Amino acid sequence: MNETELVKRCGKGDNLARKQLYERYAGQLLAVCIRYTGDREVAQDILHDSFLNVFRSIGHFVYQGEGSLKAWLHRIVVNEALGYLRQQSVSLSHEVVMDDIPDVEDSEEDDWETIPPKVILQFVQELPSGYRTVFNLYVFEEKGHKEIARLLGISEHSSSSQLSRARALLMKKVNQYRKQMRR
Repeated sequence: MNETELVKRCGKGDNLARKQLYERYAGQLLAVCIRYTGDREVAQDILHDSFLNVFRSIGHFVYQGEGSLKAWLHRIVVNEALGYLRQQSVSLSHEVVMDDIPDVEDSEEDDWETIPPKVILQFVQELPSGYRTVFNLYVFEEKGHKEIARLLGISEHSSSSQLSRARALLMKKVNQYRKQMRR
């Protein structure tokens, strides 16, 4: 069933279509939830709430071509994850003292290809929640610091600073991983 037919049938309350929509996109969207929360159980709850929201509001979805449904679902999941983080009063302030992060040399970009994507995502999940949220919004959602600041209720400088610190922590983890792999 194509996306437009799937949307129409979901809008009419067709449970088979809802199941197909869920099965088609749940895995990818769960990964997004995990990226934001770092916790699989919480991510599953967010995904569940997101799909409830999807089924409530699917009548407002306007198909704009291939990929527009996935983009719409993705946006709902990200908003749901951010809402969860705000409810939990996740501290978006500085959580790691920069003195605790040793200077690391930038490595060759080719070296990144030697690290499995699953490992890199694990490193992102291990970031302190404020850093992880800013990193996800900047890197994966391609938001600028002004929009991140607005979404999270922080200053643009805080967004920029947290992204920088997230990158420093990730480089530290990457370099430690490389050292372990060389042994």
